[in-house]
Amino acid sequence: MLSPANTKIWLYPTPIDFRKGMDSLSYIVADRLKMNPASGQLFIFRNKGLTKLKMLYWEDNGYWLFYKRLSKGKFILPKISGAAMGISRQQFSWLLSGLSLLEKTSHNPLKVQHIY
Repeated sequence: MLSPANTKIWLYPTPIDFRKGMDSLSYIVADRLKMNPASGQLFIFRNKGLTKLKMLYWEDNGYWLFYKRLSKGKFILPKISGAAMGISRQQFSWLLSGLSLLEKTSHNPLKVQHIY
C-alpha cells in the first residue's frame, strides 16, 4: 500500500472531469505532465468546485485510485503556475484535513446525522 515516507506527491492544477478513471488520469500524467504514471509517485487531481480530489498511485502491479469528496466546504489550494506542484507529506496531510497548504486554516469538524 501507499508508503508516504518516500513517495513524491504532485498536485495537478487544472480541474478535471471527474468521470475520468485510472486510464484517463494516467494519460494526463504521461501526456501533460511528461511523467511516468507507474513511477510510484502520487498524483492528485481536483474538480472545478474544489470539493473533490482524485489521487492516482501505482503499486507493484496496478493502480490505486483514491477519491475524497467534502460534504461541506472546499479544499484550499494555492494558485499553481506550471504543469504540477510538488507537495510535502505534511502539506498532503493538511490538504486532506481541509487546511490551506500555505495558511493553515481548517474546516470545522462536521457531525453527520444522516446520509441524504
